[in-house]
Amino acid sequence: MGRRREAVCDIYNLVIAAFLIVSPWLFALTRETARADACLSGIVIVLLSSAALVLFAEWEEWIVLVCGAWIAASPWLLGFPHTVAMRVDVGTGVVVMYLAALELWLIHYTVRRRGHSADPILI
Repeated sequence: MGRRREAVCDIYNLVIAAFLIVSPWLFALTRETARADACLSGIVIVLLSSAALVLFAEWEEWIVLVCGAWIAASPWLLGFPHTVAMRVDVGTGVVVMYLAALELWLIHYTVRRRGHSADPILI
C-alpha cells in the first residue's frame, strides 16, 4: 500500500505544531493565555495530523484549516495583540491554513497521467 502524495502536508503540519508547542519556551512568552493557546492549539494539530497520516479522512483537514484560522485570530480574540506571541501565532496560523488548503486542493484536483489531456480534473 502506497502513501498518499498529500501526506507530506500532514508531516509539515506535525513539524509546525511541534514548533507551536515549544514556542512559549523558545520566545519566553509571558502571557498565560498566549502560552496555553499555543500549547493547546499545537496539541490539537498534532493529533489531527497524526490521525490523518494513519487513517485519512477529509474532515480532519477542514478542522486543521479552522484551527489555523483560530491560531491566526487568537491574539485579538484572547487579548494579546502587539506581542511576540501575536507574531508567532499569526505566522504559524497562516502556514497551517496554507498547508491544509493545499492538501484539500490536492485531494480534489489531480492531473491525468495516462490520458492525452493534462488539464486538472475533479475526482
